[in-house]
Amino acid sequence: MTDSTKHQGQRRQLVKLLEEKGIQNKEVLTAVGTVPRHWFMDAGLEEYSYADKAYPIAANQTISQPYTVAFQTQLLELQKGDKVLEIGTGSGYQTAILLALDGLKVYTIERQQQLFKKTALLFKKLRLQPKKVIFGDGYQGLPEQAPFEAILVTAGAPEVPKALLEQLAIGGRLVIPVGDKDQIMTRYIRTGEKSFDRKTFGDFRFVPLLKDKN
Repeated sequence: MTDSTKHQGQRRQLVKLLEEKGIQNKEVLTAVGTVPRHWFMDAGLEEYSYADKAYPIAANQTISQPYTVAFQTQLLELQKGDKVLEIGTGSGYQTAILLALDGLKVYTIERQQQLFKKTALLFKKLRLQPKKVIFGDGYQGLPEQAPFEAILVTAGAPEVPKALLEQLAIGGRLVIPVGDKDQIMTRYIRTGEKSFDRKTFGDFRFVPLLKDKN
């Protein structure tokens, strides 16, 4: 896997664009500037890797717009040592951004078997090491590893899965796009055993979060 000086220059331009769009977290910007997005794109679309747009990947899914990745990651307010659950591994790009941040314990779940297999192989090839890559239903979270300091959902959910709220540590943050056709970016912070602080951050559009039918 190559990372040319041209690619590196394109990432510097992308970071500058994200700053202009309001991304302020320096660690997140550094991660975007470090992770080669073209490694996670389909080969035929590689030339568009550093455009600030979403593009199709396998299984009718998308690799998220870099601004969206940076915006969601910034909202998580991550600290070194945090245990993080990602719902929707997808291309693996968002996972790689999390792994580029300092000292996070990253768990990631993918519902589409085609993507799960493809991305798990890519992680091995790139020597990226999440704590665990799981094929399963993101609506259920990962109760055996709970609680989490941060949970990130990378697909649009018509409602907030209760299991994810229950798996937050006290003080933990859930960032999730909520809605059917269009979504509102929403952050929940767990303030007590049964209390959550909720705040919204504008409209986005994601592929739908899938759940098991049984």
